[in-house]
Order: sequence, then structure tokens, then C-alpha cells
Amino acid sequence: MKQSWQNTLESFSRSQYSAALNGIRRGIEKESLRVNGDSSLASTAHPVSLGSPLTHQWITTDYAEALMEFITPVDTNAKKSLGTLADIHRHVYHHIGEELLWPLSMPCTIAAEEDITLARYGNSDVGKTKTIYRQGLKNRYGSMMQSIAGVHYNFSMPDHFWPVWQQIKDDKQPLQDFISESYLALTRNFLRFGWLVPYLFGASPVVDSSFLTHTRSTLPLENIGRSSHYLPHATSLRMSKLGYNTQAQDNLAISYNSLPAFISGLRQATSQPNPVFEKIGVMRHGEYQQLNTNTLQIEGELYAPIRPKRVTRPGERLSDALQTRGVQYVEVRSLDVNPYAETGIDLEQIYFLDIFLTYCLLKESPAFSWQQQCTAKKNMQQVATCGRDVSVILQDGERPRSLKKWGEELFSDLSEVARLLGKPAQSMKYQKALHHQHQKLKDPAKTPSARILKDMAEQKLEINELALNLAKKHRHTLLKTNYTQVRSCEFAREALVSRSKQRELEKSKPANINDYLRLTLDVFPPAPKPEKVLRGQYCHIPPRLCPNKASHESTCCA
Repeated sequence: MKQSWQNTLESFSRSQYSAALNGIRRGIEKESLRVNGDSSLASTAHPVSLGSPLTHQWITTDYAEALMEFITPVDTNAKKSLGTLADIHRHVYHHIGEELLWPLSMPCTIAAEEDITLARYGNSDVGKTKTIYRQGLKNRYGSMMQSIAGVHYNFSMPDHFWPVWQQIKDDKQPLQDFISESYLALTRNFLRFGWLVPYLFGASPVVDSSFLTHTRSTLPLENIGRSSHYLPHATSLRMSKLGYNTQAQDNLAISYNSLPAFISGLRQATSQPNPVFEKIGVMRHGEYQQLNTNTLQIEGELYAPIRPKRVTRPGERLSDALQTRGVQYVEVRSLDVNPYAETGIDLEQIYFLDIFLTYCLLKESPAFSWQQQCTAKKNMQQVATCGRDVSVILQDGERPRSLKKWGEELFSDLSEVARLLGKPAQSMKYQKALHHQHQKLKDPAKTPSARILKDMAEQKLEINELALNLAKKHRHTLLKTNYTQVRSCEFAREALVSRSKQRELEKSKPANINDYLRLTLDVFPPAPKPEKVLRGQYCHIPPRLCPNKASHESTCCA
């Protein structure tokens, strides 16, 4: 195993292969609640002047009307991606008056779940379906959990990388099959080693007391101030069982060992009736309560720290797209919003993620048993709740290991990847980013979760008071600086175009939403078994319209 890893490093060190790692493609999706100056949830509608959240390419909403989602186009330039994200924030601030963008993953002060208005997408059938889906999320998991925000990082390698990697691996299968297999290998390694992400970037060790009135969590939270609760060594309560998590999916045995296995598991979850959700029912008093009573209403409901993805065409489910055209990129979903960055993520985080995901791709990645997958999830939970405890022990297969020793081994390998990334003159940016993250492993006090607790103590602030101060600071910084990547007139044009697209959708609706759901969703019946096909091919299953063809399934590394 070690020799194979060394062979990989040596291969990419050769002049004929060194350029293959250049040109990593990334897209960023960042969520933020709109809040009032007293840290309460904004009750206003999504501003009309920003365009239609259903069809806008950069600015949309996620679960709630007040939960905004910002989407960057795919780019190979990290600084440009971050600049675009800053421009989106900047533009939004010009259109939300005195409201602020909440800089934390865990929600602001929310007195009652009824204060959370589901996102509205107009009167088109696809728009209504998206709202019904969110009604289902509300009935299944509660609105408070759905108001938690995060950052999704979409990652893919450049086209010229794959023939080189396939040659190094001496792989003879069709190229797209090799690409899909490689992204699934990356996914398995991310599940193995991904506990490092909440350790380094977790920024939600504290929650406001209003959040706890709507949860049944048994985590032993402690008081810290008048209205804040925390775990002393937590890194990311968002990634804990208190946060964006659900027991309903704990037993979903979705395999990442092959693309057919992943597709099969995903389809089974969207066709398998769930007795708990059957009690909710689909209709009540003539109103839809959810799209169906299956474990997943749609495939996008799968909660996972990372997902293999492919851009879907109109009228196509993700599983169909993966089956017919293979994996195109991966979506990392375990990042907390960075409260100290105006955009919720900074450049060094991007560089580190590039290193880490490239490592997960290049490192040997044996098949994952269900037990190993469960162990990896437990590691993630343990780091989320007590990762800054220097004595914490994780499980590496059947071997217990200290977080610090395991982390040091990972950083040793990551340093080799950092050396390879970018042109020789640019590799220092990766090595510098890696060095700064390594300091957090050596000293937990340098993690963002520790910094939040320190700032609260030194400034004698509650968590929401600290967040408000940061939000105001970010607003001031963004509004006093100029657009760098997307001009104001381009945002104005996109708003007009998005509203026009929504009107066109609303003109072409059938007689009623019931007919639309029957025709397009078909309650996601079990998919037919794949036919026997030639090696490297998949049988074609007619695509079905996915009601979640929205923000975070339209951003990709295409």
C-alpha cells in the first residue's frame, strides 16, 4: 500500500505528468439566513429586485424564504471564484435594506418554528413541487433543522488529468467508467478521512437557546452565558446529531463501492415506503404534506458529507444521469459557514480542500463495508462533538488511533500532494495553506471553533451578539468595496432574465398540480433492473423530471 502511494507521487513528479494536476475546477454554494438587527429571523419575502429564486443562476433560496443560497459558476481560478462569491454577497446587501446575512451555520434567534416561512417559487408546477418538497422536510424533520446553513464545495479534475491517471493506474476500461470509479474512490477516502474537515473548519461549537426548544437531542450541552449553550470541545454542532442530521437515514445502506451499487441504493431509498413518514400522509385537508411517504422524497434529500454528482438535464433524475453518463464531480457538504470570512469561506480553505480532495483521489481506496462506513460516520460525529479534546480516540478500521497521530500521518501525505499541485512557482500557495491548517492540528486553540469561544469570553458576548457584530462588519466591508468579477449591470440583467424564465414556466402549466405530480414524479417506483450490457456501458432508463432541479443540483464542475 505504501509503495503504491510512493509510486503515485513519483509518477506525478515526472515532467511528462506534472501538468496533469493543474486546472482543478470548483464551484461554491453558500447558504445564509437573512436576519434583522436584533438577530431575529427576517420575515420579509425574497426581494423581487434580486430576480426569481427559481431560475436565477447565482442567487436563490434553499429551504426557507429567508435562507438564501449563493452559487458561483465553475472556475479553475480560486481567487476568481471567491471574488464572484463576494460580488454576490455585495449585490445582495444592496437589495436587502438593513437586514444582515447571518455569518453562522447554526440559526439566529427563532422564537417559533412557525416563524420560518417555506421558500416560495411561484405558481409553476416545478415551483409548487419544490415548495411541497420543503413542506415534506418540515413535517419529517422540523423547520429548525432545515434552517441550518452550510457551504458546499463542488470539485472536479480537469479533462486532461484523466487519461494520465488512467495510464499511471494501467487501467484498460472505458475512460468514463474509470472516471466514475475514481470519483467513488475519492468519496470512500473522504468518508474515511473526512473527520479532518470539521476539526479544521468546524465553526459551530455554540447554539442559541432558542434552537434547543425545538430539538430532542440528548447531547450534554452546557450553559455559556445567558442564552448560549455549547459543548466544551465541540467543533461543529452542525455536523453532530443536534444539527443537520436525521435518524431516518441512519440505516440507509447506500454503497459507494461502485456506481451501479450507489445508484441502486439511491433508487431504493426513493421507492421504499417509510412507516414513520406514512403516518404523516401525503394529503391532509386537501393540502400536500409531502411528495410521497418513501424514505427519501427525492434523491436530493440524501444527507451525506459528500456526494457523487452529475449535471442533470431537464426532465432527468440524478440517478438516471449517473447511469447514462457517469460521475462528473463530487459535492462536499461538511463545511460550516466560516464566520470570520465575508463570504463564509476563504482562499486558504479552498486551497486546503483542493489538496485534501486530490489526496483522497490519488490515495489507495479499498472497498468500504457497511460496518466501516458506520465507523467512519461515528468518527465524524465524535470530532464534531469533542474534536478539540486532545485525548480523543478515533477508529481506523479495527484499530483505535488518536486524532492527533492520525492527523499527523495525513498531513505528511498531504504535504506531498501540496508540493505537486500547481505550477512550481505557484505550489507555495498550497504549501502555505497546508502549513496554517497544520498549526490547528498541533494546537486546537487555533481552530475556528476555539476562536469563537475565546471571542465570546473576551468580549463578554452571547453567541448571537458575536454573530451580529461579525455580520455588521462583513456588511460594511462588502459595501465599501467594488465589484471585481460580476458587474452590477450583469446582476440586473440576470434578475430580468430569471423573472422572464419564471413567467414562461407559469404559462405552460397543466390543469392542476395533482396531474403534474402523477405525470412527472410517478411516486418514484422501483427502477427496472439494469439489462446485461457491454462492459463500460449502462442500460438507459427513461429520465423522469426531478422536482429539485434547482440551485445546488445545477452548480457543477462541468
